[in-house]
Amino acid sequence: MSTEEIRAIELLTRVSYGRVATSMRAMPFVAPARHVVTGGSVLLRMHAGHGYHRACGGGVVAYGADNFSSDEPDRWSVQFTGTAEIIQPTAPELELFGGGPHRVDGEPFDPVYMRLVPQFVTVHMLDYSRERRSQHAA
Repeated sequence: MSTEEIRAIELLTRVSYGRVATSMRAMPFVAPARHVVTGGSVLLRMHAGHGYHRACGGGVVAYGADNFSSDEPDRWSVQFTGTAEIIQPTAPELELFGGGPHRVDGEPFDPVYMRLVPQFVTVHMLDYSRERRSQHAA
C-alpha cells in the first residue's frame, strides 16, 4: 500500500459516513453510506430500498468522505475508486457497523452491504491554520 493509501485509510477511520457515486440508467447519482475499513478494503452499508446498490454492484464506484463539518483546524477529503461487490458481511464486520437508522426517507431501513477494494485513492488537505484565519478575521 502506498503512503497516500495508508493516509487515506487512516483519515477514513475518523468519520463514519460518506457518499458513494456511480451512474444508474446513464444518470450520475450520489448516495449516503456508512463505512468501515477492514483488511485493506472499505465496506459500505446503504439502504436497499432505493435500489442504488444494484447500480453499484459489479461496477466502478467512487466513495468519498471528509471532515468538513468538524471543528478541526485542517479539513480533508478522501476518495476511493474501485469496483464494488455486494456482500454478506461476517458477524465481526457487522459489529463494526453498529446499529443503523430506523427509517430512511420514511421507509424501514433495509441494509445492503458492499465491499470496495480501492484501485485509486486521492487525499486532499485544506489548511485552515489559526494564523491564516486570524489574517482574514473581520
